[in-house]
Amino acid sequence: MNKKGLAILLRSKMRPLSPVSKVNQLQHAPLERNVSATQNVSIKTERDFGQVRESMHSVISMNKKEILDTALNEFSEGYYSLSKENRHKLLLILAREYDLNRSKVRDLMKQYVGLEIPNGDETDEHGREMDGHLSAFYRIERNLRHALKPMYEVLFERLNTHPGGLKFLASVRADILSIIADENVASIRALDSYLKEKLITWLSPANLELHQITWDDPASLLEKIVAYEAVHPISNLIDLKRRLGLGRRCFGYIHPSIPGEPLIFIEVALMKNIACTIQEVLWHDPPTPECEATTALFYSISSTQPGLAGVNLGKFLIKRVIYLVKKDMPNIHNFATLSPIPGFMQWLLSKLASSERSGPIFCENILKPEEERALLDAYKDSATGESGMEVLLQLLTSTNHEWTRSDRLITVLEPILLRLCARYLVLEKKRGKALDSVANFHLQNGAMIGRLNWMADRSEKGLSQSGGIMVNYIYSLEHIEDYAQAYFSTGHIQASPDVHHHIQSPERNEDPIN
Repeated sequence: MNKKGLAILLRSKMRPLSPVSKVNQLQHAPLERNVSATQNVSIKTERDFGQVRESMHSVISMNKKEILDTALNEFSEGYYSLSKENRHKLLLILAREYDLNRSKVRDLMKQYVGLEIPNGDETDEHGREMDGHLSAFYRIERNLRHALKPMYEVLFERLNTHPGGLKFLASVRADILSIIADENVASIRALDSYLKEKLITWLSPANLELHQITWDDPASLLEKIVAYEAVHPISNLIDLKRRLGLGRRCFGYIHPSIPGEPLIFIEVALMKNIACTIQEVLWHDPPTPECEATTALFYSISSTQPGLAGVNLGKFLIKRVIYLVKKDMPNIHNFATLSPIPGFMQWLLSKLASSERSGPIFCENILKPEEERALLDAYKDSATGESGMEVLLQLLTSTNHEWTRSDRLITVLEPILLRLCARYLVLEKKRGKALDSVANFHLQNGAMIGRLNWMADRSEKGLSQSGGIMVNYIYSLEHIEDYAQAYFSTGHIQASPDVHHHIQSPERNEDPIN
């Protein structure tokens, strides 16, 4: 094993890989300039809350540049040293006590409403009289724009220009999101909304570098790929090298303020056809010669910063990668994903459980008569009088997914689950958009639902989330903008005839996508 491989292995083993550990580690990461200082803080007792609060106030109120950097350092170190409870307490103070001055806003609005809009006839040929009347409007409008900015904007702006401050702000927003998950506080929601809009501006594509990640990159960067891969965990160094080797690509967005750490990265497989299972993507050996590949398959996209949730970097990343791959490899003409369906089984089990509680009169029977008969015939353990819905609930909640060990049950369940999954993706919506989070992400980017793949992911996670079903979202260069606009304006979901066929019929139809 070479030195780089050993370094990645040791770092990955030492670094916590669970989602909770990732968030905790991220939130306790120091500002770049103060790595050693913050690490020393982490092993000491928590700093006095009052001191941290005072340092935050100093950052917002002071104007002297020579001591502002010191105040920013003190605040960031102190914030990281606080317990979760005290961080939340400090953020509540920031949201409530450093908000905008509403009394001032109201007074300005009264002045504005009291102004009389000048008559267009009261001007000379140069419009001088009109300008005199409008000057009062301009003055109050300028004052209103200033008054409508909360005081905590100063904190955000100053941290953004401070070395390491952008990553610190992402950590702060992760804490804000955790508060929102626990309780509904209007002032915290407003704080989150304001910081989110700032992050969207600061992280615009013009400020990001698209970097192709290869085995030649530093071990410190590669170990972050191992640690933050959220869809299909990287099992070992051979797996990592395979994903960065022949027939594979990995791209990430890097911000100059956070060098050596991609904010988000996407993994691509170059193949002859659109893959049906994740196994053929992860363990495709030998890979397709790149000169023979016709398809770029996106099989994983992962964010490294929990605090950037809702900042849609993935939308720009996918589109830039599509155009880059098309430019470098003209032989690639299919762009698609092999994606999980994380909400399907939760939705289906909820439907089945509600029918069990409500009884046959008030519930929707989501099974067709012929499906119910086939299911009862195949499941010999069903009690007399049990409905197909009850049997389906028992099977899908069985220990260790026992139904996957029966060829007969798999055959019977295939058309049922594919039809219900197609319905879930195309018809089930929330606020006019796709209920499934991954579907919503790709549809708003301009993709089409192309094909459902049976038993595409037989891992524990894949079976628990979607009964092993995965979906191909198709990105067509000719239609990507039109599809995105239609979904944004009307919620219309583009889906292939194969997907619509599943909804209309329990029989499976082979899709000629390839």
